[in-house]
Amino acid sequence: MVDNHCHLEYPAGDEPLSVETRLEQAANAGVTRVVQIGCDLESARWTADAVARFPSMLGGVALHPNDAARLAAAGQYDEAFAEIATLARGDRMRVVGETGLDFFRTGPEGHDAQVRAFRDHIALAKELGLPLQIHDRDAHAEVIDVLMRDGAPQVTVFHCYSGDAAMARVCAEQGWYLSFAGTVTFRNANHLRAAAAVTPPSLTLIETDSPFLTPHPHRGAPNSPAQAAHTAREVARVQGVDLEQFCTQVWNTSHDLYGPW
Repeated sequence: MVDNHCHLEYPAGDEPLSVETRLEQAANAGVTRVVQIGCDLESARWTADAVARFPSMLGGVALHPNDAARLAAAGQYDEAFAEIATLARGDRMRVVGETGLDFFRTGPEGHDAQVRAFRDHIALAKELGLPLQIHDRDAHAEVIDVLMRDGAPQVTVFHCYSGDAAMARVCAEQGWYLSFAGTVTFRNANHLRAAAAVTPPSLTLIETDSPFLTPHPHRGAPNSPAQAAHTAREVARVQGVDLEQFCTQVWNTSHDLYGPW
């Protein structure tokens, strides 16, 4: 299995494990490849260093939409995005993301800045020929509108997919990939299971977003790439696909999108 989105720069827990230990635990659980995402300047710099040290890790960088709005309000966005664009050109950087829109944590005063940043990241992904990973929270229609107006990059991934089955069908029609996180295992997430059920296996990815969104039955504890197995089992179940076949499909799709580790 490949964990298509994690944040290993976070220590995760009161007695945090080292990155080396978390990657070793993941490998022991069958998760032998991870995509590490840095979504502010500090974590993007950390990611650029980490992917050079850990062979099982590829990287992605961007300005998270909430951070982009904050930087724009402080007059610091242009300089910050220029550094992200430089880091994204690194040899083992294979993703522009996570970028997108977040209308849950940022109020209307920051929406224009988020849209501008989203469009800048879309353009950067196209320029570099890299996949785009999207953060979409309480902004489904607006995210799709921007993608349609600007034209989505050739590879577009909805990180931690949070929409319903109708939106999943729209994404599938466009050839966009949906990456399911531990939220799909939550008891109250019937809409996510319905979305996974209508998503073609060829457009399905698995992630942890660790240390966040820990899947059932470990919800409440820090997440880690090793926990991707729980999400994979649930998505394979609702898609009616044999688990081994499902894992092979996700593995092959991930390598097709991001290239060799």
